[in-house]
Amino acid sequence: MDFDSHEMELVREIGAERVELYTEPYAAAHGSQRAGAVLDGFRGAANRAQEADLGVNAGHDLNLGNLGDFIKIPGILEVSIGHALLVECLEEGLPAVLGRYLQILGADC
Repeated sequence: MDFDSHEMELVREIGAERVELYTEPYAAAHGSQRAGAVLDGFRGAANRAQEADLGVNAGHDLNLGNLGDFIKIPGILEVSIGHALLVECLEEGLPAVLGRYLQILGADC
């Protein structure tokens, strides 16, 4: 779903248990002057989803450079990083990239 959608309640009404926030606008804004405002928009979308009793996933253009800020949004259950992960592993090697993702996510290695 787009972060500025106001249809979270409808999603729950049709039986969905989770939504995935489409994060390309966040990725495009990351590092710019409008990054904070866009991230706040995603924070609001996650809140609206949770208020509608929906789990929150996120994905599209998330990568090593921008994931750390995004996952500070409370309640994000899952992120889709498949495309970025593949490209980053080809460029930097699997062990290095996985180690950096685990560090960003605060995982015990």
